[in-house]
Amino acid sequence: MAPSPRRAPPHERIIEVARDLFCRDGIHATGIDRILAEAGASKMTLYGRFGSKEALVREVLAREGAEWRATFFALVEAAGPDPTSQLRATIPALRSWFEGARFYGCPFMNAAAEHSKGRSGGEPWLREMTAQHHAAVIAFLAGLAQAAGYAEPRMLARQILLLLDGAIAALMVSGDEGVLDVAARNLQAVLRTG
Repeated sequence: MAPSPRRAPPHERIIEVARDLFCRDGIHATGIDRILAEAGASKMTLYGRFGSKEALVREVLAREGAEWRATFFALVEAAGPDPTSQLRATIPALRSWFEGARFYGCPFMNAAAEHSKGRSGGEPWLREMTAQHHAAVIAFLAGLAQAAGYAEPRMLARQILLLLDGAIAALMVSGDEGVLDVAARNLQAVLRTG
């Protein structure tokens, strides 16, 4: 049994509260004082451990991305040993996330949207973290596509990621689970033509 958030060390409580608030309410809308009040921690702990709100945001995004990838990859791999079946499981894996208690959309897309400064796109560190997250997902999907015998595994992986990102954004905007049915049909078409 995991310890309750109040029993966790103060810096871990700060991270967990910040994860929830940043994902649910947004980074700019969430002030340090609110995080500290909900975590029952001091400014000294926050600044001593992280140094700044930006460093806390980086830690939150790194953990959120790692957790999301681990869960998503495990759900996809649970579809069985056949890599094509695993590729087909990408949309059902999104459905599991959407139906869960913590669906606030992609934290990287949300953060990038909040930090966007025109077409060049905001904070370089945020673009880099987002690119690293996408690269890890593409590498995973490309490995499955290659194992399934697709001629252009990386291109197929990029097509699937675009479908996933589009479905996540549409779910955020509409909240309509029917988006996933459309995404599943599009995925089947991509897999047939890939």
